[in-house]
Amino acid sequence: MKIKQCIAFAIILLSSVGLWSCAKDDTPNSASDLVISKPEGLSIDRCRTLKLAVSCNNMIIKSLEWSIGDSILSSDANLYFISLKAGTYKIKVKAKNDLKTLSDSVTVTVKQEATAYTPYLTKVCDFMPAPGQFGNVLPQYEAGDTQETINKKVENAIANNKRGMISLGAYGGYVVVGFDHTIVNVPGKKDFKVLGNAFYASGNTTGKKAGSCEPGIVMVAYDKNKNGKPDDDEWYELAGSEYSKPTTIKNYEITYYKPDENKTPTPSPSVSATDTTYVKWTDNQGKSGYIFKNGFHKQSYYPQWAGSKITFKGGTLIANNAFDQSGKGTYWVLFAEDWGYADNAPNDSDLSNFDIDWAVDSNGNKVKLPGIDFVKVYTGLQQWAGWLGETSTEVAGVTDLNL
Repeated sequence: MKIKQCIAFAIILLSSVGLWSCAKDDTPNSASDLVISKPEGLSIDRCRTLKLAVSCNNMIIKSLEWSIGDSILSSDANLYFISLKAGTYKIKVKAKNDLKTLSDSVTVTVKQEATAYTPYLTKVCDFMPAPGQFGNVLPQYEAGDTQETINKKVENAIANNKRGMISLGAYGGYVVVGFDHTIVNVPGKKDFKVLGNAFYASGNTTGKKAGSCEPGIVMVAYDKNKNGKPDDDEWYELAGSEYSKPTTIKNYEITYYKPDENKTPTPSPSVSATDTTYVKWTDNQGKSGYIFKNGFHKQSYYPQWAGSKITFKGGTLIANNAFDQSGKGTYWVLFAEDWGYADNAPNDSDLSNFDIDWAVDSNGNKVKLPGIDFVKVYTGLQQWAGWLGETSTEVAGVTDLNL
């Protein structure tokens, strides 16, 4: 007699991962309540994610276990399978309740992609810098530029390992980039590198890593609807060394107001500023101030394609890292954070590499992602460092380390 189907594998779009329950009532389980079936001919390209889902009817399953050989993959209802290597993989699932333990397996074929992937970012999805001394220069703004043309200029600068440079300006300024494949979350390894222009100063006498380190917060997202756009996808912060410190502010919000470029400036030599009331800002901590202007960069600091004000919200603000080593305003150093930030260490350092397993949700809970399709970097500091100007994260590219 054929036992009725209760658990089935299915290939469906990625949905939120959560605790699994499929019981409709609390009636006792029987031997006919549980059976596993599988579809045939499962095949995907490498670095693509396949979702295997379990479903049932009118029963309670107390535990699930997905595995390949001796390796346990997951205990969630849904398995998100992705592989860096082509080959054939036999995936087994085991389901248990108080009365029964049943198992079945499914074979997935992972193919080599027809066109080889590149390890470098291939597209810029969005770019909005905060005001800063390299505003409208990295990249170069021209009259008539729109958000779309600016995004393309950023892409031309940093995509495909071109090693150009963009500046994100003061706190909150960001760039969002994508790839031609999903970056696989490889257990026990760093997964991608963010390139910047940080360096350690040889004249630094503080005894700590310091020089020009302008930490940027890094966030990641998975393309759950497979449309190639970071639209309805949830973002996760990679929690670096400063994430849980009492000096770090979560859910920070700041608004910058477009300045009158023809107003009378208010210079102050003591802070190396030609205008100390240049770009006004207010935040959700009850504070306000200005992005100063300096004598090295005389163009407009405010992104000219933006509106009359720009608001960045929901981010993480870390404590200031600038130190005047000279005590006279002539030698500033910017301390490096311990780990987990962009433009915080030289590009050849392991400290410029990132692990997807650092991801946390908006409540600070760790999440397990099979891979990522988008990376967002934004400036994590709001400070003025004398003649160095505001702290602004720079980005020169993003590289998949394991492809």
